[in-house]
Amino acid sequence: MNGSKYQAVNLIGNIISLYRQWFTLFLWACFLLLNSLSTLAQKDSTNNSFFKLPNLPGYLTLKGDFHMHTVLSDGYVWPALRAQEAIRDGLDVISVTEHVDFERYPNDIKRDMNRSYEIARKAAGTSGLLVINGLEISPRVPPYHCNAIFMQDGNKVPVKYMKQTTESFKMKDNPTRAELMAPFLEAKKQDAFVFYNHPNYSWWDKKSKELFTDFHQELLDKGILKGVEVANRGGYNVIAHKLAAKYNLAMFANSDEHRGLPASTKETHRPVTLVFAQSKTPAALKEAMNARRTAVYFDDYVIGRASEMEPFFKAAVTITAVQENRKGEPIIVLNIKNNSTIPFQVKLKSDYNLEKHPLGAVTLKPEAVTKVTLGAVWEYPAPLLVKCTVDNILVAPEEPLQTEFKLTTVPGNKKTNSPGQDADTD
Repeated sequence: MNGSKYQAVNLIGNIISLYRQWFTLFLWACFLLLNSLSTLAQKDSTNNSFFKLPNLPGYLTLKGDFHMHTVLSDGYVWPALRAQEAIRDGLDVISVTEHVDFERYPNDIKRDMNRSYEIARKAAGTSGLLVINGLEISPRVPPYHCNAIFMQDGNKVPVKYMKQTTESFKMKDNPTRAELMAPFLEAKKQDAFVFYNHPNYSWWDKKSKELFTDFHQELLDKGILKGVEVANRGGYNVIAHKLAAKYNLAMFANSDEHRGLPASTKETHRPVTLVFAQSKTPAALKEAMNARRTAVYFDDYVIGRASEMEPFFKAAVTITAVQENRKGEPIIVLNIKNNSTIPFQVKLKSDYNLEKHPLGAVTLKPEAVTKVTLGAVWEYPAPLLVKCTVDNILVAPEEPLQTEFKLTTVPGNKKTNSPGQDADTD
C-alpha cells in the first residue's frame, strides 16, 4: 500500500515537472514569436514608414540625418541607439558625427574617431540603413562648426588648434590659420563632403557679425566647402538658406541630437535631409550631394531648388478634372490626390470660379483626395489650365514653388446634385 502511494506521488511529481517544462517551452515560444513579430514590424516600418515621399524621375528620394552625437564626444547616448532611432523612423541613411576636438569621457571611453561609425553600422545590421563615417570639426573661430562626412579615417584629422580636448573644450589663445585649415585639408585628402553647420548670430561663441568669412571663401575656392545646414533641430535658418542660394551649396536638415530622439509621427517628425540619388549606395549619395540634389524637410516644409521641387510636388500630387452638371449648370470637379504624408498648403488659380476657397487657398491633406469645384463653366476647356502656388515648398528664401497643371477634362456622372449639396467636400 505504501509502495502504491509512493508510486502515485512520484507519478504526480513527474506530471507536474513535465507540465513545468512544457509551460517553460511555451513561454519561450511566445517570447520568440513576439520578438519575431516585433522585428518584422520594425523592418516593415523601415520600408513603409510614415514618411511617404515621392521619388523623382530617375532618382530615389533618400531620407537622412547627417549630424548627431553620442557619448563618444559630447552626447548622452550610445551610438547603437542612433541606428535604432533611424530604423524606427524609417530613415535610409545616417552619419554619427562626433566632435573631433572634444571628449567628455576620456577616462571611460578610448578615443577612436571611427568607433561611433563602426558601432552604428553594426547596429544597423540587415535593416537596410546606410551608415556613413563622419565627424564634426568645431573651432570657435572661423570657419566655426562644420561636418565632414564620407570620411575614411577620422583618426587622421589633426586638431592642433586645441589646447585641451578632454572633459573641457579649450582652444589655443591664438591658433594659426594653418592649424585651423589642417583638418579641412585632411578631409579633402580623404574625399570627404564638408558642410557648414547652423550658421547663426546667437552662438555663445560667436565673436563677429560675419557668418561667411574669408576662411569660408577659401574653403569654397579649394572645393572643400560644399553644403550648409538650413535646418538644425527642426528650426529653419534663413541665413543658411541665403548662403546656399548665393554660393550654390547643398542644403541639409539635421537633428544635431545629443540625447535620445522621440519617435517621429505624422504630427511631428525629426528634421530630415532628402537626397535625390540614382541608387541607395554611398557613392550615389555622394554624387547627389556634389550635384546639389538635396532638400530640407522639417515640420511641414520642404526647401530645395526648383529643379527638384517641381517634379517632387508633381510626383506627390495628381489631379483629374471631371465634368459634372449641377442642376443644369456645367461645373468641373478637381479630384486632387495627395499621395504623400506632407499636407501641402496650396493656392489655386483658374479662369473659372474657384468655389468656397478665398484666394484659392486649399490644404491637400496627406494620403487623401481633396475635391475642389470650378463653377460657371459654360464650355468645357481643352486643356484646362490650373496654376498652383505651394506655400510650404520653398525654392528660394521667401519664394514658394509655383507650377501649373494642364488637364484634360473627362465626362463624369450626369446626376444632378440635390439642393444645397456641393461637390466640394474637402
